[in-house]
Amino acid sequence: MQLYELVKRNIRIYFRDKGAVFFSLLSMLIIIALMLFFLGDMYAKSIMSALGELPNRDAAADEANAVIYVLQWMAAGIVSINAVTVTLAVYSAMIKDRSEGRLSSIYTAPVSRLTIAGSYIIAAWICSVIVCIITLIISEIYCIIQGGAAYSLTEHLQLLGMICVNSFTYAALMYLIAMLAKTEGAWSGIGTVVGTLVGFLGGIYIPIGNFSDSIAAVLKFTPVIYGTKTFRSIMTQSAQTATFDGAPEEMVTVFRSELGTDLDFFGAEVSDLGAVIVLLVCGAAFLIAGALVTKYAKKTDR
Repeated sequence: MQLYELVKRNIRIYFRDKGAVFFSLLSMLIIIALMLFFLGDMYAKSIMSALGELPNRDAAADEANAVIYVLQWMAAGIVSINAVTVTLAVYSAMIKDRSEGRLSSIYTAPVSRLTIAGSYIIAAWICSVIVCIITLIISEIYCIIQGGAAYSLTEHLQLLGMICVNSFTYAALMYLIAMLAKTEGAWSGIGTVVGTLVGFLGGIYIPIGNFSDSIAAVLKFTPVIYGTKTFRSIMTQSAQTATFDGAPEEMVTVFRSELGTDLDFFGAEVSDLGAVIVLLVCGAAFLIAGALVTKYAKKTDR
């Protein structure tokens, strides 16, 4: 009951703060703007140019399919990184509680520190899942309006599972980081850095295939790229089939690798299941580290 009330409180704080909700979605708005005015058109033209070199192609159909393919590829990246920015914004409440002394009052209640920590983590996870589902629904409706096909029941279930896993990973990671940030100023600075980097770490602004081998290797040591890879694999499957129908398998492989739908870890191909396992392992590691920091932290919050 105590955990439930604390979780409910933290969720209400996030959704009542319109500024926090807006800034947690700012990265998404930036990506949409980039895709609409520059990157999306560039990637679609690249695909159409490659397909145009093949004989007996329907240029109009290829263009329509390529646009949908890129839209769904973009939407997959947005759904993925929303889990990062939303959980980051939710923990602002914890930082504020600490800086304004409310956390000290909470600690004096007959509630364990781990229960209090769990309330923040669960609230961050729930908020992330809600916002990511809403983002998925909006993006799917938009793609359907543009001529794309609705996702199947199986794909919807896969995406829901991925949203839950992805949100868990970042709820755990951001809690660990939040425990290390003692002031609102520090947390604001972290938010700025994370909001800027997440689009690059997930291969959103620049696909991983456009990076040098050394930079791509660095990205593969972060969980962000595995989340975007799996969302893209699921969300672009039908559009990819339509776009590259009749094209050589080698062409499909090249575009999947360049756009981050396929991912290899130093020569070993990473499957969707493998990417999910990476996210779960990272999330569990962050959760354990956060619990240890919470348990053994100096009693400066009391």
